[in-house]
Order: sequence, then structure tokens, then C-alpha cells
Amino acid sequence: MTGITSSQEDYLEAILELGGASGSVRTSEIADRLGVRRASVSGTLRVLAARGLVEHRAYGRTSLTPRGRARALAVRRRHESLREFFAEILGLPADCADAAACAMEHAAPRLLPARLRALTQWLRRHPDGRRWLAHPPMQSPRR
Repeated sequence: MTGITSSQEDYLEAILELGGASGSVRTSEIADRLGVRRASVSGTLRVLAARGLVEHRAYGRTSLTPRGRARALAVRRRHESLREFFAEILGLPADCADAAACAMEHAAPRLLPARLRALTQWLRRHPDGRRWLAHPPMQSPRR
């Protein structure tokens, strides 16, 4: 699906993560997670509902549609692939790896995270790769 912004993908990912067993969330939960105002959340949810990605009722709960869930899972998968590569292969500290993954998950060409995941898995399985992965993690630069 084209025509969805990185911010809208963040909303889908937040709904997926916050939904838990029920799969539905309140506008205030999304606002708190993303650090935005409730009015901004309501406007974005209307757009996502019009695109068939969420079911949203004013003053009610919001849940992902099957299409929205698939998109949110794809975003999460890209994020996890990038985070694992940055942490395990490049040895970045966890917080730095997560921040970099969040920044890149929307901009990376679709094939890149999948290739990085394949490389990470290969390095985990092979003796030479395991030795290489044993490097000490990098320290965050001091400011």
C-alpha cells in the first residue's frame, strides 16, 4: 500500500503494541505513547479509518483491521531487523540501536531489513560469524 506516511505507520505500530489481548486502544493511550495531542490522534485515526487500516469510533476504542494489522506487523518486522543488526552486528548499545532502527524503519528500502536479518541469522549460525559477533558492544559517545 502506498500513500501512507511514516507518522501514520507509527500510529499503526503503536496500536499494535498497545492493543494487547483485546486489540483495541483508547485515543489517550496512543497520544501518550507517541507524545502527541489527542486531537492529532483523532485526526490521524480518521485518515487511517478512511484508508481501511483501522476501525475507529469517536470517543471509543480503536483497533486495526486485517490490512492495518498486516501493515503494522511489517513495520515492526523492519524495526526488529534493523535493531538486531545495529545491536548484534555493529555492537551499538541497545538504546542507540533502537533509536536508529526507529529512524530508519520507514525510509529503508523494503529489501534492506530483510537482507540485514538474513545476514544476522547467518552470522549467528556459522562458527566464524559467532566469533565475530563476540565483539564487545560499543560505548555511546560522550557529549
